[in-house]
Amino acid sequence: MSKKQEVLEYLQTIPKGKVTTYKNIAKIFGIHPRAVAMYMKHNKFPDKYPCYKVVAHNWNLSWYNTEKWVSEKIERLRNDWIEVSDWKIDEKYII
Repeated sequence: MSKKQEVLEYLQTIPKGKVTTYKNIAKIFGIHPRAVAMYMKHNKFPDKYPCYKVVAHNWNLSWYNTEKWVSEKIERLRNDWIEVSDWKIDEKYII
């Protein structure tokens, strides 16, 4: 299995109401956070692999790979009971 596929499948294990960071995923898989960002950017199945659950290490929201961009990421996070304020989430949601 490729590293990209491992990372994408890891996203499926993040529970509802929680998110993680590019940096945390990078540590788990021994890769650079930018590699994680590229995997998220090229995720062709965001409904299957919930890349919206990945945020920057400072808990800011970042780019999202859909037609609606970050507004869709915010919508998906709120549907997962995650509060978003000023394009940022609270530390309590991070795993």
